[in-house]
Amino acid sequence: MTIVLIAVALYLVASGLLIAAVRHDAGRQARAWLLPANLAVLLHGAAHFFAWRAAGGADLHFFAALSLVGLGMAALTAIVGASGRMAALGVVVFPLAALMLGAYQFTGHVQHPAPLDWRLQLHAWFALLAYATLAVAALFALMLWLQERALRRREFHGWLRALPPLVELESLLFRTIAVGFALLTATLLTGVLFVENLFAQHLVHKTVLSVLSWLAFGGLLLGRWRYGWRGTTAVRWTLAAMILLVLAFFGSKFVLELVLRRT
Repeated sequence: MTIVLIAVALYLVASGLLIAAVRHDAGRQARAWLLPANLAVLLHGAAHFFAWRAAGGADLHFFAALSLVGLGMAALTAIVGASGRMAALGVVVFPLAALMLGAYQFTGHVQHPAPLDWRLQLHAWFALLAYATLAVAALFALMLWLQERALRRREFHGWLRALPPLVELESLLFRTIAVGFALLTATLLTGVLFVENLFAQHLVHKTVLSVLSWLAFGGLLLGRWRYGWRGTTAVRWTLAAMILLVLAFFGSKFVLELVLRRT
């Protein structure tokens, strides 16, 4: 509990420092947020480690998985933001990570999680990394849309100066999607190789939606390479693919675990 509360507080401190930097036009030059953000990420991971050690296995149920995705998003934001490219993303990601960690802590842990062999654990970790990376890409897409919209309307808000130039942000978006697409591909491949029975394990709908999301992300990358897709087209494809992915994983886990009480 203490570790969780400290991590949540540090996430909020990092977010507050970033907001202050944006307001004072420090934007990409600000570095004060890095220490609390990195400490929060480390404590976030430690909270899961100690919870799993106490339970005797990895808890990957709904709120635990949600918290792990938040951890991945926060870690990726800290890594990308440390280079001065998109530190402002932490204004959104760090409070989300704090909320997800708090939800995991206060909704109760699974006391005796079902054991998973190394193959299914590998599949699960690929999935969580893919979701975290592509969720960050979706946030990049939203910021790209807001930036383009503000520039078209000649609304030069202060927060625009905290973002990279439009071309750089777009490049960062597609590189993040490419990494997430590779991780999602690994997720689907390990699922095909290691999952034994899609019907008995209630995985048909999850698989179908994940494949549709994979096709959408792949189509976007192909469109970028072949036709030079960008701007609003890229934003729409990214968000549509991410919605499919959220429904595939968290939508299905919500229904199965919280509504139908199945694991």
